[in-house]
Amino acid sequence: VQLVESGGGLVQAGGSLRLSCKGSRFRSDEYAIGWFRQAPGKEREGVSCISATKGYTYYIDSVKGRFTISKVVAEDTVYLQMNNLTPEDTAVYYCVAVIYSDYGCEPTDFASWGQGTHVTVSL
Repeated sequence: VQLVESGGGLVQAGGSLRLSCKGSRFRSDEYAIGWFRQAPGKEREGVSCISATKGYTYYIDSVKGRFTISKVVAEDTVYLQMNNLTPEDTAVYYCVAVIYSDYGCEPTDFASWGQGTHVTVSL
């Protein structure tokens, strides 16, 4: 499943961005989707994910209360609303198909990593 991320940009601390994840031949109710990020010099980390049919969600502690993952089935699009951004959120953000669990999500064997979308948060 090849997905394309968009919506990144440069924003000041405290600002907001909404990332979008969409793909061809992709049904948002068929796959669980996760957002990952990789900051310069750091390993990639899972940020949030949403299950395929029930819409269960998971967040890492550092984004709880600030980020919201959602999907619009009719649009086959998964969103990541990011509020109250901090410089620590600066990273390239990716979305891929995942295996969902309440303790976090892992990329599937067929996950295909795209170019990602850059998020830069300045002071």
